[in-house]
Amino acid sequence: MDAGALDAYFTPIQMKKNRPATQLSVLVQPADRDRLAELVLRLTTTIGVRYQTLNRTVMNRDFETVQTQFGAIRVKVATFKDIAKRTPEFEDCLAAAKHYHVALQDVYQAVYRKLD
Repeated sequence: MDAGALDAYFTPIQMKKNRPATQLSVLVQPADRDRLAELVLRLTTTIGVRYQTLNRTVMNRDFETVQTQFGAIRVKVATFKDIAKRTPEFEDCLAAAKHYHVALQDVYQAVYRKLD
């Protein structure tokens, strides 16, 4: 991710002769493809990289801040056409839970109560 990937994940797979393996998937902007493919070849045991171009729809993202009894918590606001989603930022909730010695769920619930 530090190299510019949009996302990356591992998937356990079976290779020929039933050998277990791990597939690395990396989502990148087209302009970054060759640079990140080179990085994968350099840093892993693979001897080849497959790629395909896909289209994707991404919701617009913005942030708002909600004041709770646990302090200010950022909330991600994602919108697309008439669809809107609001999600508390995990790192803010975790920091508040640790600071106030409460369960993470308590912080999330406090944020959602303010959003209703």
